[in-house]
Amino acid sequence: MKNKTIDGHVHLENGPLTKEYVWEFVRSAQKKGIETLQILDHTHRFYEFHDMYKGVYESAAEQKEWFEKKQVNSIKEYQNLIEEMKKEAFPIEVRFGLEVCYSPENEPFLRQILAKFPYDFLVGSVHSIDGLLYDMDAFSKELLWEKQDISSIYKRYYDRVKAAIESGLFTQIGHPDVIKMYNYPAGYDLLPTYHMLAKAAKEHHVKMEDNTGAHYRYHHEDVGLNDDFRQILMDEGVEIITASDAHYPKDVARDFSLLKKQDQAQP
Repeated sequence: MKNKTIDGHVHLENGPLTKEYVWEFVRSAQKKGIETLQILDHTHRFYEFHDMYKGVYESAAEQKEWFEKKQVNSIKEYQNLIEEMKKEAFPIEVRFGLEVCYSPENEPFLRQILAKFPYDFLVGSVHSIDGLLYDMDAFSKELLWEKQDISSIYKRYYDRVKAAIESGLFTQIGHPDVIKMYNYPAGYDLLPTYHMLAKAAKEHHVKMEDNTGAHYRYHHEDVGLNDDFRQILMDEGVEIITASDAHYPKDVARDFSLLKKQDQAQP
């Protein structure tokens, strides 16, 4: 259950919050045959979400430095941009949302603040394990992967993904198996976890991303989802949404052609 004409996850993060920059993504999507483009940004960009990251910026000096560089705008600026973009005559469907860094302890805060903004979609993503970021080339291996039990990291990650699904806050889950990105083996059979997440996503009507970012950004062999995970989601009837996780206009729909080849190769 997947629509190849959508890129459900592209970021303005590395550019300005301007109409001109949005149009760069739209033109790239149109050129690549995308009919629906979902534009978002990370909550870590916006001052209003500062307190939600206390566990991250207090866990390590490297993370504090990273976070302080990311906090550059108010959510009000983003909202103003969205309101202006809604007046534009786009050649494709363009939707605007937010990628929320999810941790269970932040649910009360998120319920309050997210209710204030009428987004077209909300992506819930797990980016840290007990305050430690798992995907930063500069320091994550030293702070997390080389210090803690790998199986425990995987289990805590997937527990948080399940909680995000069950929270009712999100319309889709970002890169649900991206924890594999550095090719550390989980150390246990992930099939029961895939089945558990598929059932939860079906029950809560949450879309799951087939996100190519781990392939082209971290060189993982899986183009998107793990093949078993994707098949289990499909068997369960979960809606799967293609997503590039593009952080630059040139990467919109990146490697979607490889996803298509993957699907054609499946029996």
